[in-house]
Amino acid sequence: MTDAPHGFSETTTYIKAPARDQITDSGDVAGLVARVLADVRAEGDAAVRRYSAEFDKAELDRFEVSPAERQAALDELDPQTRADTEFAIDNVRRFAEAQLGTILPLEIEPIPGLHLGHRVIPIDRVGAYVPGGRFPLLSAPIMTIVPGKVAGCAEVVACLPPNAHRAMIAGCHLSGADRIFRIGGAQAIAAMAYGTESVPQVNKIMGPGNAFVNEAKRQVFGPVGIDQLAGPSEIFVVADASGDPELIACDLLGQAEHDVRTRVGLITTDRALAEATVREVERQLQTLATAKVAAESWENYGEVVLCADEAAMIAYSDYVAAEHLQVHTADPHGFAKKLRNYGSLFIGENASVVYSDKNVGTNHTLPTMGAGRYTGGLWVGSYVKIATHQWLEDKAVSAVAPPAIRQSGSEGLEGHQKAAAIRFDRLKQPA
Repeated sequence: MTDAPHGFSETTTYIKAPARDQITDSGDVAGLVARVLADVRAEGDAAVRRYSAEFDKAELDRFEVSPAERQAALDELDPQTRADTEFAIDNVRRFAEAQLGTILPLEIEPIPGLHLGHRVIPIDRVGAYVPGGRFPLLSAPIMTIVPGKVAGCAEVVACLPPNAHRAMIAGCHLSGADRIFRIGGAQAIAAMAYGTESVPQVNKIMGPGNAFVNEAKRQVFGPVGIDQLAGPSEIFVVADASGDPELIACDLLGQAEHDVRTRVGLITTDRALAEATVREVERQLQTLATAKVAAESWENYGEVVLCADEAAMIAYSDYVAAEHLQVHTADPHGFAKKLRNYGSLFIGENASVVYSDKNVGTNHTLPTMGAGRYTGGLWVGSYVKIATHQWLEDKAVSAVAPPAIRQSGSEGLEGHQKAAAIRFDRLKQPA
């Protein structure tokens, strides 16, 4: 056993410690990404074409997927796969519509004649990065495209790696993408951020990706918005003695198979459960088809933490701020109310991450690497702007101008002072 991280050594102990640190173990990709961004910004399609050939081994004369190609991909889609995809789209749409209904325009009059408010304005054009991955992840376009269409964005542009499974084109089409481009990696982020001869410049870029995509999003942020910087996936389970080691191990491995850098963990107050879960993970790995990936993830980034009591379990969970956080306790709803930092919360044993990943309706694009301490995940609100406005009747000018004049004077801002004073003075002049 190994001591837990700094600040938790007195209340927590590793039963199974991670061998590596996910946050610092990302490699140096900044320089390569900066070169790709600069080249695409300067050369447009030519640079995109060159990097697609270099990184994706794809020689493309044309990047955009034509209407005929979209229809062909749709026609090739297995009927049951299409039905399942449309089921997921419907659930994501319903949840996004309900969320949008909570974001309301505002008009108030805090003092007589002073009118303040805000409007909810859809972002004009958004870019959805759709990762290719080792498997066709049909849920990926749903999560980034459908909320944009619900929000009322004028145009949703999707980019996916040129070698992505053709079913992914069908997924983008069914989700409502206005335009689809076969461009992946940092060059896709650059094309959407700066615009090229083929790809329109977007206002904000959504969607997860690998380390190169993540770094590209970080570097283009400013002139173009981004949803968040999403690292490798994470799942943690908080559990007391009522936890089921077989279920917990199954859920940890279900996420571990995503990527060899997935971080998985159990936080518990029960030593017997902790030790049984470690044994159960090793047992299930013996027959798991994706064990090559999942085992590496478990070995390098898996952890099982034993906590002295419930308070320590809550504190450690809030410190981790896991992307996906499952609650397996005797009173899961009561316990869930005590947690503050997470990407998305899964309350009770029935609420597996797999359902959110695929089709229940909540978005699976979530904060990682501790970002759950200050932000939530992608949602319909990410696709709108809350823009304020104000207008004043004469009686409001009489109320706000004198203190504004005095404050501007004390700050030495004569221009500000005059702008307030001229309006106040005109009120005193006869009509």
